[in-house]
Amino acid sequence: MFTIEHEFDATVITMVDDGEAPLQEDVIVSAFEECITVEQHDPRTGRTQKITLSMAQMRDLGAALDLPEGAYVLGPAKV
Repeated sequence: MFTIEHEFDATVITMVDDGEAPLQEDVIVSAFEECITVEQHDPRTGRTQKITLSMAQMRDLGAALDLPEGAYVLGPAKV
């Protein structure tokens, strides 16, 4: 299950792990104009872990999901 919310400066997607146990904590993806953040609470430490991806890294990740194993360099983004 997931939710999508449009806020003032970001689109926020929350993914809930509703599969079979053991379940993981919710993952929150926030898409800003200049970057994407991914957050997940770590119950072992009681802290929320956060990573930030540039738009180029996000583009590469999206492309990598559809490619076989290997090393790649993408050309400039098309507008």
